[in-house]
Amino acid sequence: MAKKNFKNTSRLLLASAGIVSLFFLASEYLFRLAFKRVDYVPETSADKQKYADDYWRYVDWFKKVDKEHWTFTISGEKEDMSAYFIPAKDGSSDKSVIISHGYKGNGETMSNYAQMFYDMGFSVLLPDDRGHGESAGKYISFGWLDRLDYLRWLQKLIVRLGDKTKIVLFGVSMGASTVEMLSGEDLPPQVRCIIADCGYSSIDEELVFLLKHQYHLPKYPFYPFVSTINHHRLGYYLGDVSSVTQLKKNKLPIFFIHGEKDRFVPSYMALENYQAAQSAKDLWIVENASHAESFWVDPENYKRHVEHFLHHYYEPNAQVPKTVQ
Repeated sequence: MAKKNFKNTSRLLLASAGIVSLFFLASEYLFRLAFKRVDYVPETSADKQKYADDYWRYVDWFKKVDKEHWTFTISGEKEDMSAYFIPAKDGSSDKSVIISHGYKGNGETMSNYAQMFYDMGFSVLLPDDRGHGESAGKYISFGWLDRLDYLRWLQKLIVRLGDKTKIVLFGVSMGASTVEMLSGEDLPPQVRCIIADCGYSSIDEELVFLLKHQYHLPKYPFYPFVSTINHHRLGYYLGDVSSVTQLKKNKLPIFFIHGEKDRFVPSYMALENYQAAQSAKDLWIVENASHAESFWVDPENYKRHVEHFLHHYYEPNAQVPKTVQ
């Protein structure tokens, strides 16, 4: 009887070990799918294909405009971090913006926002985040390590433009969460305000949402495995990556924008971020806009909303913009 029980127990342990191994392998696949760098920009979603001609016109502008290539080196990487700096039309302008791109994008994919701010008289800095574009990094950190890189970009921008420059932090999607996470750090006084378009409230909440709605998988056991793999590769657990936690420490005025019909980063996350912020804040939920579509639905109205926020919190003595819709 004892021998039989031993065999049964051994079979059970082997079966359990096999199941755990399968879950781990599946989690490794999910980690690589989500976190491993991709050296190309994936095609945009079907709902935004109708904006392709306009998008490429903005990219063509970016390619032609005068700009400087900036770099710095991060520890443990052979390659540099990369960004492109576009000086303002007016060389004496003290207005500047750092624009943070979305997931698997790069600075160039933010050309439309770059031209919007450039036409408003800003100098523009467009970094490529870790694991993206021309920057170093084997893995995507979803804004958490990027926020530390942006502290260095801020210092380089201040050195280039002088102590009197007034900086806006602007980001879309992952870039929005990046500037939200950056908001909880000790920022230089030159940073005046933040604009975050469709950022997630935390990476664990976002990944669990995508596991359920895109892959039809439960949170357990996959999320803990993916988080453990991330800790081994990048040095932190996914639970550490929270816009909400960082926004609670933010002291700067912040403008949240989010598409009403966002099915990638659901709009309730904008409410979570908005509620977390204790500073001056505003929220615009854009009707009929999907993920990162708010600009494209009506670029002029988008610009008016941005100008309206900047009038109140960035340059209050400027001419009052037209009423926003």
